[in-house]
Amino acid sequence: MDIASQVTRLGGIVHRQQLLDGGIPIGALRAALARGDVIRVRRYWVATNGAPALLVEAARASARLACVSAAAHRGWWMPEGSASEVHLAVRPDAKVPPGTTAFIHWSAPLVPQPSHRLVESVPDTLEHVAACATYEQALVVWESACVHEHLHPEALARIRWRSTKARRLAAAARGKSDSGLETLFVVRLAPWGVTIRQQVEIAGHDVDVLIGELLVVQLDGFAFHSTPADRQRDVAHDRELRARGYTVLRFTYRDVVADWERVERVIVQHLAQGHHRAE
Repeated sequence: MDIASQVTRLGGIVHRQQLLDGGIPIGALRAALARGDVIRVRRYWVATNGAPALLVEAARASARLACVSAAAHRGWWMPEGSASEVHLAVRPDAKVPPGTTAFIHWSAPLVPQPSHRLVESVPDTLEHVAACATYEQALVVWESACVHEHLHPEALARIRWRSTKARRLAAAARGKSDSGLETLFVVRLAPWGVTIRQQVEIAGHDVDVLIGELLVVQLDGFAFHSTPADRQRDVAHDRELRARGYTVLRFTYRDVVADWERVERVIVQHLAQGHHRAE
C-alpha cells in the first residue's frame, strides 16, 4: 500500500483520520512513518517531504492558511510584495504553539469548514485581505478572486461581510479585469470622473480599457507577447483601431507599478486634446 502516493494525491499533507477513514490500517500508517515514506507534522497530520511549506506551517500551528497567503496558494493575482509574510487564521480562543512566527488572524470564521481543512474559505480569505491590505491592493485580489473562483458580483454583494471595507470592496469588484495590472490601472483612474469600460470588443478583439469613446489603453504584463505571432497580432489590431479613429496607448507592468506619474502625464495630454471624444 503506497501511502505516500495517497498523501500526495490529497495535496501533500493530510489529517491522519482522513487516511484511516479511507481504509488505511493504522499499522500500515505507522510502518510508513517509521520508514520515512511520510512524516508526522505535530500529532495528527501526515505529510510527504514535498508537501507545500505553507500548509505544513499551518498544520504545525493548528491553524488555517489565511489572507494573502491563502490567496497566493489559490493562484490569485497578487500585488508585488503583498504576500511576503505568512498569514494564518485561528479562532479567538485558540492557543498558538510557541515559536510561531506567522501573522495570526484571531477571528471566528465567516464560513464554517471541515476541521481537517488547512486553507480558510474564499469569503474568509477576502475578508482578511480587506482588513490587511490597502484598498488598492485588496481590490486587485478581490477582482482576481472573482475571475479564478467564478464569483458573480451580485452574489459577492449578498455575503454578510463584517467590515465596512469588505462591503465597499464587494460593491466595487466586478470581475471584469483580465489581469491584476488592469485592476490597478482602473482603480487609479476611477476618481478622474471619465467613463471607463473594460474588455470591450472592438475590431474583432477585446481591448483592455476604453476611456470615453475613442481612447484605447492596452496593458502588457510580464507574460504578454509570448511569441512573435502574438506580437504581430497586437500590432495588426492596433493598426486597425487607429484606422477606425481610435487612439491607442500601450503601457507595461513597470509603467503602471513603478512609474505611474508618467502614465498619468500621458493620459492627461490625450484627454486635454480630446482624444477620448468622438466629436
